[in-house]
Amino acid sequence: MNLALVDPFILAQDIPEALIARLRSSGTAVCLRFSRQGDLLASGTAKGAIAIFDLETNGVARKLRGHTPGRQVQSLSWSSSGRYLLSSSVDWKGILWDLKDGSRIRTINFGAPVFIAELHPSNHLLCAAALYEDQPVLADMSNTIAVKRTLPSLPKRSSYDQEANSEKQAAQDAKNVTTVALFTPSGNHIITGTTKGWLNIVDAKTCTVIYSVRLSAKALLLLRLTPSGRDLLVNAADSIIRTIKLPDFSDPKLDPDNIRLDVEHKFQDVVNRLSWNHVAFSSTGDYVMASTLMNHDVYIWERGHGSLVKILEGPKEELGAVEWHPQRPFVAAVGVESGRIYLWSVNTPQRWSALAPDFAEVEENVEYIEKEDEFDIHPIEELHKRRLDLEDEDVDVLTVDPPKPGQVANEFRMPVLLDIDASDSEDEIIAIGTGQYRRKSQGDQTDWVDDEDDTMDEQPATNGHSSNNSTKRRRRD
Repeated sequence: MNLALVDPFILAQDIPEALIARLRSSGTAVCLRFSRQGDLLASGTAKGAIAIFDLETNGVARKLRGHTPGRQVQSLSWSSSGRYLLSSSVDWKGILWDLKDGSRIRTINFGAPVFIAELHPSNHLLCAAALYEDQPVLADMSNTIAVKRTLPSLPKRSSYDQEANSEKQAAQDAKNVTTVALFTPSGNHIITGTTKGWLNIVDAKTCTVIYSVRLSAKALLLLRLTPSGRDLLVNAADSIIRTIKLPDFSDPKLDPDNIRLDVEHKFQDVVNRLSWNHVAFSSTGDYVMASTLMNHDVYIWERGHGSLVKILEGPKEELGAVEWHPQRPFVAAVGVESGRIYLWSVNTPQRWSALAPDFAEVEENVEYIEKEDEFDIHPIEELHKRRLDLEDEDVDVLTVDPPKPGQVANEFRMPVLLDIDASDSEDEIIAIGTGQYRRKSQGDQTDWVDDEDDTMDEQPATNGHSSNNSTKRRRRD
């Protein structure tokens, strides 16, 4: 119903415009991730806690605690159904959560602090993890004790390079450490980035590198894919953001020897030489977004021409992790200093003429002519008959509507805890009914009084008895 009140021209906008809300996590938030359906936002804190925000109310739907207190949560990864969440931390652990009841299904010890851990797109019991100063692993959590397979970090060189290979080159290749890893949408391949700027394509079945290309002389910090898996976003330590067109890795006829990855666009600030903290694709993949080091702005580029189209002005603090909603122009970012979560979206003034066909919006007051029978009092019998007629209507509560485009059939819906005390929204709200809230006004902070004279004449109580008597006297009068 809310969408019916919004101007359709505003719904067509695909770039967020203004800061609309602030969320306060239970601690200093350091990482974010939207669920695949976009109804929930997970945030990990510097103290090892995880908060799941319900984006309908901006309140906390669930809080998860399982990592070592005081150890930062490094990454979050959702399953395709939205029921399972994988969190990784510098405490060497990865925890797979079942959000139906908030329980821990699996806990895996990687043996080293974790850079990032990503779930398989179709199997929530399989994950790939990049580790600090250690080889990346592919972990199978089907059993209680996870089975870990080591993934290679050495790049695959061409036959010509192998013939000309020197001891110095071999020593340089040995220094490659994988910093980021993620699955392709089919799950058959893993894309990894190293500290020496190499991008490796790893076969998930054989755990071997089938293709490598060097994109930068410095480390690759973050990789992101569009939902189709045909576009790759790379953030490197050389302050250049790259987009790359990928082949269809789900094609069984794909020949690794014919793979060629070319950079489509390079996004950078050649004037101020800004470095980028975090990057993300838009929901459609048409835009690229990045937060800046030592800056409070979020930059948005259009991929078609590679031009800068928007700078989102945020709070007066540096922004870290940024995420784009998977379905609409909605952006979330984390403040580095305060740990607050900031939300940007499109300004959507409501279109009140959608409430009724004969409802007309006016720019100024007009004279209203009352109809002769508009406020007539109808007999109770007639009102009762109308009510009975409405009760005779058949209401279909069994038919399930087909899923909307981009929506998963039979998708999981997390049970939301409607406990207002657990809400960490920056704006104070109070409950007025089951699932209904309103903003807290200044009048809610004081006790009721009869009139202004009682307020002015009231004196501070000297003890508990006088305070109770004065309260009784005001109510009795």
